[in-house]
Amino acid sequence: MTSRFPALLLALALLIPGIPAHAQITVTDDVGQSVTLRTPARRIVSLAPHVTELVYAAGAGHTLVGAVDYSDYPAEARSVKRIGSYVRIDLEAIAALKPDVVIGWRSGNPATQLERLRALGLPVYINEPRSLDAVAHSLRQIGILAGTQSAANAAAEAFIAHRNRLREDYGSRAPVPVFYQIWNQPLMTINGHHLISDVIRLCGGHNVFNALDVLAPKIGIEAVLAANPEAIVASGMGESRPEWLDAWRKWPTLNAVQRGNLFFVPPDLIQRHTPRILDGADLLCHQLDSARAKRPS
Repeated sequence: MTSRFPALLLALALLIPGIPAHAQITVTDDVGQSVTLRTPARRIVSLAPHVTELVYAAGAGHTLVGAVDYSDYPAEARSVKRIGSYVRIDLEAIAALKPDVVIGWRSGNPATQLERLRALGLPVYINEPRSLDAVAHSLRQIGILAGTQSAANAAAEAFIAHRNRLREDYGSRAPVPVFYQIWNQPLMTINGHHLISDVIRLCGGHNVFNALDVLAPKIGIEAVLAANPEAIVASGMGESRPEWLDAWRKWPTLNAVQRGNLFFVPPDLIQRHTPRILDGADLLCHQLDSARAKRPS
C-alpha cells in the first residue's frame, strides 16, 4: 500500500484542477520560437488590436491587463489599460503590469522593442497568421496559453466551419482578377502570401499581384493598368468608403471601372487577423459574384 501512495497522489493531481501537476505550458509561436509558462497565463498584454480581439475570441478576455491603441473590439476591450501603440510600445508600462505573457505581432511591432521585452525576462509569444487556417491555429494557441482551451477550440471550430461553407459556395466559381488596394498615397497592395489573398481565393478571386515578393508592396498606377483587374477592392482606414477608390474612374479602360466593380470592405472586417475576417469574406464573396454577373454574355 505504501509503494502505491505516490502514484495515487499523482493520479489525483492530474484529475483535480487545484493540484498543480505538470502545469508547465510550452507552445511554439508563429516565428518558430518556444514559449514556456509555468502555469496558464492570468495576466496577458496584447501588442496589436487583432491580438486583443483574438484573446477575447479565445475566451481569455478576462486575462487582458494591457493592450495597444485601437484595441476596440469587443466593446469591453476599450477599458483595458493602454500601453502605447503597436509601433511605439511603452516598455515601462508593460513591465509594471507584470504580465505572464506578452503577445506580439511580427509585422507590426518593432523587433528591437520585442527583444527589449525579452531582455526584461518577459515571455513573448509572436502572432503572425498568414492564412485562414492560421487564424484558427491562433485561437487554439491562445487558449493553451491562457488555459481556456474549451472556449478557444470551440471558436476555432466555428471559424473553420464558416470558412468551409464559403469555400463550398464560392471557391469553384469562375475566377475574378482582383486588385486589393490598401492605400492610395503611396499606392499599396498585397502579395499572395498575405492573409487577405487567402480571403480573395476563398471567394474564387485571383490577386493580380500574387507574385510580388513584398507582403504589402508599393506599386505604380501603370502596374494596375497593365494588370487590368476585373474588380478593385479597397479598405481605407474607417467604416466609410474611401474617396480615393473612385479616383480609378479616371481610367475608364479598366475592366473594373467599365463594369462598375469598385468595391469597399470595412478594414476591421478584412484587415484584422481575427474571426471577423469571415464577415469581410461574406461581403467580398457577394461582391465578386456581382462582378461575375456583369460579364458580357
